[in-house]
Amino acid sequence: MAAQFRQSPVEVPCDVCTGTRLKALKSCMVCLESYCETHLEPHLTRAGLKKHELIDPEENLESRMCVKHDKLLELFCKTDQVCVCMLCTVSDHKTHDVVPLKEGYEGKKAELGKTEAEIQQMIQKRRLKIQEMNRSVELSKEGADREIADGVQVFTALKDSVERSQAELMDTIKEKQRETEEQAEGFIKELEQEVSELKKRSSEVEQLSRSEDQLHLLQSFTSLNAAPPTKNWTEVRVRPPSEGTVRRAVTQLEETLRKQMKKLLEVELKRVQQSEVEVTLDPDTAHPALILSDDGKQVKDSDVMKNLPDNPERFDICVNVLAKQSFSSGRFYYEVQVKGKTDWTLGVARESINRKGKITLSPQKGYWTIWLRNENEYSACASPPVCLSLKSQPQKVGVFVDYEEGVVSFYDVDAAALIYSFTGCCFKEKLYPYFCPYLNDGGKNSASLIISAVNHTE
Repeated sequence: MAAQFRQSPVEVPCDVCTGTRLKALKSCMVCLESYCETHLEPHLTRAGLKKHELIDPEENLESRMCVKHDKLLELFCKTDQVCVCMLCTVSDHKTHDVVPLKEGYEGKKAELGKTEAEIQQMIQKRRLKIQEMNRSVELSKEGADREIADGVQVFTALKDSVERSQAELMDTIKEKQRETEEQAEGFIKELEQEVSELKKRSSEVEQLSRSEDQLHLLQSFTSLNAAPPTKNWTEVRVRPPSEGTVRRAVTQLEETLRKQMKKLLEVELKRVQQSEVEVTLDPDTAHPALILSDDGKQVKDSDVMKNLPDNPERFDICVNVLAKQSFSSGRFYYEVQVKGKTDWTLGVARESINRKGKITLSPQKGYWTIWLRNENEYSACASPPVCLSLKSQPQKVGVFVDYEEGVVSFYDVDAAALIYSFTGCCFKEKLYPYFCPYLNDGGKNSASLIISAVNHTE
């Protein structure tokens, strides 16, 4: 075998050198020795030695020999995934798939290339995930900063309003007290004046009553009776400050708080609307009496059962349908138009819900929903159910879920009002948007539930 000289990075000493051992240039797989430039010469010039296989210097040449047959490991058994010698192929590996070492090497090299590509792909995916998480943290911080700013603004306004109302209340009470005191002072002054006049008159009466002059008494008595009569003070009262001043001030604060709450809810709704997702109805889950639009955005009851396969995903008794999309992390939001309906149910359901027979809507059964019954009776399907008193009838309902926080919230979109929230939920499965248009009721409830695009205009 012709030798190809190249500097090897492996520092292997020559096995023939005595004294100072020079660095070997090649190792012989037949002699199982390594040679420096001088001692390698016979393998390059002698006919018998030229046939020996020379390799780059190798420290442990014995590792390249078959321990059983003491022959060169020059084959690869693909069956057992081990290197073997020629004698191994006629004994332990007789029926195995054996290929030359080079072919095995190239095969493994290709596998390593594939593995390396897969590793690089995994690295890239994880780097992208890191970027995604960093971005999520940034967005979360931005959201937290916005929420703090909103909170500071609201509470500052409330604080200012409370302080202003308190100051106005104190001023009002003090002003009324001042008016009361001025009124009392006026009455007292008038009374004291009358007392003074009455004392003077009493003195005149007393003097006149002591007179023994008959003519004088009669003449003076007429003059005494002509004096102006005194004021009747029986019904005169000092007006106390009117009651309810504090109550009216607190009522004004309640109105201010209500307005601030409305602003907060408007901000909150706009924020959750940023989590809008695409939602379309899944016909494979729809009860046979339901009619779905071609785009999967509308559903209503037809009162007519279609002949459909009773697959495991399909509801067979209750007129329900789920969305195609499922969610198992993060936040998601969608809106449903309920205008014109007298009955409906909306919410989310976990993947493992029972879809056959009669269904009980409750979180314990895997449903987080609210409903409308009899045109104006709203309830949250909790355990026990919660009756909802709404100021207005929602025409469009927003459904928001925060999977990790365990929250399911429902909003009256047009009024920007919170209808109800399920909190403290523990989600461990995929969640599907859930829809029930309820029975047609002879046309009274024929309107469709319509999945609507979110209007993000300010």
